[in-house]
Amino acid sequence: MESACPHLGADLSHADIEECDTGVVAVCPWHRYDFDLQTGKSETGLRACTYAVDVRTDEDGVDKVYMEAPEEGSGWRVVELRPVSEEFADPPPLASDPLPTSGEGAKPTPQKDDEPVVPIENPPTTLMQWAVLILNTPNPRLKVERTKHAVQLFRTGKLKSIGNKLSSAPHPPDVPSRDDAYSRNVVDPSKVKNRRNRASMLHALANIEQWAIDLAWDIMARFGPMNHDLPPAFFADFTKMALDESKHFTLLTSRLSALSPSTPYGSMPVHAGLWESATVTSHSLLSRLAIIHLVHEARGLDVNPATIEKFRKAGDTETVKVMEIIHADEVTHVTAGHRWFTWACAQEELNAKKKGEEKVVDPIKRFREEVKKGWTGDIKGPFNVEAREMAGLTPQFYEGLRGELGLGEKNYPASASIATSRPKSHEEGEVKEGDVSGLAAGVASVTLEYE
Repeated sequence: MESACPHLGADLSHADIEECDTGVVAVCPWHRYDFDLQTGKSETGLRACTYAVDVRTDEDGVDKVYMEAPEEGSGWRVVELRPVSEEFADPPPLASDPLPTSGEGAKPTPQKDDEPVVPIENPPTTLMQWAVLILNTPNPRLKVERTKHAVQLFRTGKLKSIGNKLSSAPHPPDVPSRDDAYSRNVVDPSKVKNRRNRASMLHALANIEQWAIDLAWDIMARFGPMNHDLPPAFFADFTKMALDESKHFTLLTSRLSALSPSTPYGSMPVHAGLWESATVTSHSLLSRLAIIHLVHEARGLDVNPATIEKFRKAGDTETVKVMEIIHADEVTHVTAGHRWFTWACAQEELNAKKKGEEKVVDPIKRFREEVKKGWTGDIKGPFNVEAREMAGLTPQFYEGLRGELGLGEKNYPASASIATSRPKSHEEGEVKEGDVSGLAAGVASVTLEYE
């Protein structure tokens, strides 16, 4: 059975399995709709997509999985069959000895895990409130734990609502906050050396994953209140993404701790270059999906195999396993980006039609337009064509594509400035969408400091 409920897109992997007179049913955790596991039919009149799965042993003694194709459409083929790992790594031990807190190689200030996952005062009751709280959580450990908790509440139907249609929905911060020690190690992307040792690679990858956690929450918190027509399935996809990125962060920091205990996460120079694209695309859902999920994340699909091979050559089989899990998950993230980009294109057509206008929005053409506006330079290969195709990105999307965003333009200030002030609650959304005026001065100071 497909894992998304046909009603509102809830994750049926968390459904209750119950026996009834007619057979065995999956009961959706959101609204208790039941679906027959054999036929997919529900007493409500809805029907979930089901397909026969059969394991057969061939003449060489190899077990092969055969799947029934969906009834709709033709030319179906299986693009991937893989095990799914949802295991998080245990957090590395907290540093306890006095350590320097400034300069390259500085160690992060020892963290206290005494702040509760659920705030004692004004605990969040909606997904939007949880999203903003997590974005304003500087401690990466607590960010991960709050992500796990919020996603579990959402999946099991224990939140009051998504909350994106409420007038009181909180605004996300311009830039997610970071611990002071981490922020002191933030440098301009051009100043970060291309390091080749394994500890440096793991640290850089963990930094990307921490930003990726925030990007998943930010797309929900920023664009949910702007787009009331976003269906619950959108939030189901991006909460899964936030959970995946949290898992990746724990796996990478655990490997970093095992390989190099003297350089815990936050102790090496890092950059906030990924958030620059978040700032550039803060005005448009289509732009955000195009640049973050169909450019940045798709580029990850291209480079992951080479990264995995480096760890393999070093004999680091444990990190290879971690990177293979990450790569497989990232394919699904690009898939989600492609799914919602094409959905947003279709919504543009529908909205135009409601106004009596005829408008055709071709996803490929629109993607290329968004990249020209929101990206600088060529979309460079070599491309992992197979992985990109699994995610829905055919070569027509990205071949021969060049962004024309001017490096010297002031329309979209870079976001290297990291908030280090006290953590804000989910109710302290004082910044309006698109307001980045306070960001420019902070970025200028960072640029001057490192130049």
